[in-house]
Amino acid sequence: MEEHKILKFFKQHRLSYFISIALMLLASFVQTLAPRILGETVDIMRSDGFDKALVLKNISLLLLAAVGAFSLAYIWRRIFIGNSRKLECSLREDLFRHMQTLPADFYSGRKTGDLIAYAVNDIAAVRTAFGPAIAIALSGLVICVYSICFMAINIDLKLTLICLIPIPPLVVFIIKTGQRVQTNFKEVQKCFADISDRVQENISGIKVIKSYVQEDKEIEAFKHTNGDMKEKNLRLVRISSSVAPMIDASFGISFAVSLILGYRMIGDGSITLGEFISFNSYLTMIVRPITIIGRVINNLQMGLASVKRLDEIFSASSDIEFSPDAIDAGISGEIELKNICYSHKGALTPALNNVSLKIGAGQTIGITGKTGSGKSTLMNILIRCCDPCSGEVLLDGRNLRCYSEGTLKNSFSFVPQETFLFSSSVRDNITFFKDLYSDMELTEAALCSDIYETVTGFSKGFDTEVGERGADLSGGQQQRIAIARAVIRNSPVLILDDALSAVDSETEKTIVNNLREMRRGKTTIIISHKLSALKNADLIAVMDDGKIAEAGSEAELLAERGKYYDIYIEQNRQ
Repeated sequence: MEEHKILKFFKQHRLSYFISIALMLLASFVQTLAPRILGETVDIMRSDGFDKALVLKNISLLLLAAVGAFSLAYIWRRIFIGNSRKLECSLREDLFRHMQTLPADFYSGRKTGDLIAYAVNDIAAVRTAFGPAIAIALSGLVICVYSICFMAINIDLKLTLICLIPIPPLVVFIIKTGQRVQTNFKEVQKCFADISDRVQENISGIKVIKSYVQEDKEIEAFKHTNGDMKEKNLRLVRISSSVAPMIDASFGISFAVSLILGYRMIGDGSITLGEFISFNSYLTMIVRPITIIGRVINNLQMGLASVKRLDEIFSASSDIEFSPDAIDAGISGEIELKNICYSHKGALTPALNNVSLKIGAGQTIGITGKTGSGKSTLMNILIRCCDPCSGEVLLDGRNLRCYSEGTLKNSFSFVPQETFLFSSSVRDNITFFKDLYSDMELTEAALCSDIYETVTGFSKGFDTEVGERGADLSGGQQQRIAIARAVIRNSPVLILDDALSAVDSETEKTIVNNLREMRRGKTTIIISHKLSALKNADLIAVMDDGKIAEAGSEAELLAERGKYYDIYIEQNRQ
């Protein structure tokens, strides 16, 4: 089993942690010297003809202890809490990197807001737990141990034990409360994810909401979600708020006992006034760590809850595995599908059923069929977003599984049905933020997708910002930029999955002709409901209920008077 990421981080930084803990022990020891020096000074000042030089010496020691404790505490906290920031950065990078490896099915079953909560809230909670929380807990624990030892050994054991009687029940109460906090914190995090998801959906779909006059309904839905989070937070507050009063009550009893017994012990000479002052100073020093430890345990419980949530993501894996022996090779673009079968998780009927198709290198292939017939699933198998349940895909005569991940990624360019543009410039969206392409290559890709004249008409040309997810552009402009992004890679195989649905017939014709001219000798697969985009393809396959019902040139398919013919007649009637 792979070592946990947090444990691995601690091991990698063990030297800095060792130094910070050593400095923390020393700082806590120096800090606990102050009450002892204070008590001794009081006793000296109460004696007849006390030595002023000795008093000044003790005052100097007090100042030195204060400066020393501050300096040491500053250094060890900077190291320890600084490491927690490094842990936060490392975890967030690991999470983002891991999420890039997960299949599309993983995201289809989860809300965007929930995933954002993992990357923001949960990692922040882990950083707090394994940084400031542990640092304060360790420091407080050491101060408590040092203080109790000084009280018991140097002052009076019996007085110490009696005054500390309320503390063990207090610690048990804090731990039990912390467990309840952890349970309720999970619910709060879920509510945060729901709110994030609703806000994200409303911002992305604001045009749809306004066009259907759903603003009031969405406001009410948000108020309900927000109110639910408020109730969960109030419940969390009710639970955690009981800790501080309980601490105050417990230590109130301890101080009352200390005053009653201390008064008697001073009277019978068992302890001096200076020792009594030292004792109460140590008791006061214990109050702060215990008070903070109450909050620290809450933070630790929240952090542990977040660790469990993050582990759910880190434990998720891709169904696609690449063999260490996978080969790197140049691809010509010859593809053969042999008896491909595939079923989606939980589906009663297969998405693909015994599909076979041969595509020659350099051919242009058209695929059409009704919605849900398996076209996109077939392409997902081809680019190894998923593997078939049975059958095989051959690329240049070799099984797709034989190739390395790098080879496959460089061999295919894919334009999906849902166009996605980044909130950046046209140039960045076409080049994918890479400096690999020249201005000539950028221009050629834009010309091929028939977006060049549109872009050069913008005030900033290719440096024009496209808005949030391309919101400043029309649907057709977005699709053409997405096509240019795929074309500029000049991959052996280009796949357009219904990527011409938002362009007019003239633009569609121009793009298809440009692709045939620019990609001579390279394989192009065009999936479209519009037969006009496929008419000049070398081969057209018609899919129906997960099978290839017909395949051939347009002339051959029209002559058969089958499904393609029916679609053709229907579209031309319109």
